[in-house]
Amino acid sequence: MQIAYYISAHGYGHGVRSCDILAALFARHPGARVTVTTGLPESFLRNRLPEAGERLRVREGVFDVGMVQRDSIRVDVEATLEQVLELTGRRAELAAGEVDFLRESGAELVVADIPAMPLEAAAKLGLPRVAIGNFSWDWIYSPFVERDARWRGVIDLFEEGYRQADLLLKLPFAPEMPVFARQEEVGLLARPGRNRRAELARATGADPAKRWVLLSFTTLEWNDEALRRVEALEGFQFFTVKPLDWPGRRNIHGVAREEFIFSDVLASTDLVVTKPGYGILSDCVANAKPIVYAEREDFIEYPVLERELKRFLKHVHVPAADLYAGRLEAALEAVGSAPEPREVLRGGGAEQVADRLIGLY
Repeated sequence: MQIAYYISAHGYGHGVRSCDILAALFARHPGARVTVTTGLPESFLRNRLPEAGERLRVREGVFDVGMVQRDSIRVDVEATLEQVLELTGRRAELAAGEVDFLRESGAELVVADIPAMPLEAAAKLGLPRVAIGNFSWDWIYSPFVERDARWRGVIDLFEEGYRQADLLLKLPFAPEMPVFARQEEVGLLARPGRNRRAELARATGADPAKRWVLLSFTTLEWNDEALRRVEALEGFQFFTVKPLDWPGRRNIHGVAREEFIFSDVLASTDLVVTKPGYGILSDCVANAKPIVYAEREDFIEYPVLERELKRFLKHVHVPAADLYAGRLEAALEAVGSAPEPREVLRGGGAEQVADRLIGLY
């Protein structure tokens, strides 16, 4: 079976969860061949799918913008609109190119997480087409119409594309997503990582007797004053996954993905400081790790994710202003007395999705 799989390049979360699905697909259905189209680096995908080999092909292509990020928490709505308008202005050209690609590549199923244009291209050829996600971009953009009426046309285009999907496989932590007529809910995709604390201690010089904190951000703007505050926290060791790194800081350790995969770093720590996002919430649930989280601005998904993390995770909120200033001590100390989660989220979602995709053929 030949699958054309499209992944949004908005951050790494879409790529991580798509790799969870593809790993299950290759393991359970060895005959599957997948061409991934994305703006994410091929090295990122192959690092997470070492067994895929020639069954995986990666081609570059971008069919959504997501949100332009000022940093890991703050977004730039105006810059996002300009980029989206540029992309949608090329919609006919891009869609025609994908029709040609799908026809020439012999694709038998199209999967999108969660750009809309590939679904339109698949519909023109009558191919089965599946969307996978916990949100859609029409919903993410909907609050911005009041600021600039041009968003209305953008949203209409995304809705038109999403309506071409035969099925939405709806991930946890999702709103209603009414644009998709047919929906099926699936379980948690993420799997527990491997605790490699002793190896990490040897590699970084971190003290394994102290409390270990993963700073899960792509970027985090800490000035010298903020970094000095963090260094002053004697009872804690902090970890980042590169390229986020502050070399030379005595209790902050940058870890290379090539040496320790993200899920193993997370599994080796005691708690996580982050922004709420689908990927990190999934990993924290899968590994039963407490979360210290900061609020996100201009992101409609934030209230949904905050609601869900309160159901499934031990949690403490840290104001974004305190996060940027490096004032973490109070929040970190509060984790110990935070209530245990009220609910348990079922797993097995990656296998469930893999089997469902094959069943559609």
